[in-house]
Amino acid sequence: MSNIFDLFKKIEQPAETAGAPEWIIAGLGNPGRDYERTRHNAGFLAMGVLCEKLGVECKRARFRALTGTATIGGHRVLLMMPQTYMNLSGESVREAADFYHIPPEHVIVLVDDVYLAPGRMRIRTGGSNGGHNGLGNIIYQLNSDRFARVRFGVGEKPRPDYDMKDWVLGKLTDDDLSHMKGCFDDALDAVTLLMDGKADRAMELYNGKVH
Repeated sequence: MSNIFDLFKKIEQPAETAGAPEWIIAGLGNPGRDYERTRHNAGFLAMGVLCEKLGVECKRARFRALTGTATIGGHRVLLMMPQTYMNLSGESVREAADFYHIPPEHVIVLVDDVYLAPGRMRIRTGGSNGGHNGLGNIIYQLNSDRFARVRFGVGEKPRPDYDMKDWVLGKLTDDDLSHMKGCFDDALDAVTLLMDGKADRAMELYNGKVH
């Protein structure tokens, strides 16, 4: 995934994790070169920026995912990029959650949103899948919708009859990425607030922000 990470160069001081993770942050996407830089891989792209800021890598193969560990705001965290393909993302997240006895309320998912424009993000602490199959599978596998989501806008399809699968598997433009980069940079602060129990503050700061 290094060529994805190379899109974004802002790197901050590393942080290492001691002890078992208390939280899971999962960036969703599809593995493989054919899916790089697609709209559906916004979660992978966001995770790439998050990892660079933390000075860690998601490269250890566990729980059918590429994983890494970090300490974020004093919280021990497992970072995940499920390799199950999008529609089975929940299987990977559930395996990790079961292994570490992490409840759904301590899971944060980074994911694409076709109902938001590039440069917008939306934070929620639960609710329906909003038509997103990856989120739907996580809800099914965890038997709960009480996990946080940080959704990154990738733009609506250009016309009603445009096939949604073709749209989400289409490539993001340079202009799209330039707007999304600001959201990806904000993600570290957003997830820190969520883990600190300050979801309302996170939503206040970022749900209306435009990059």
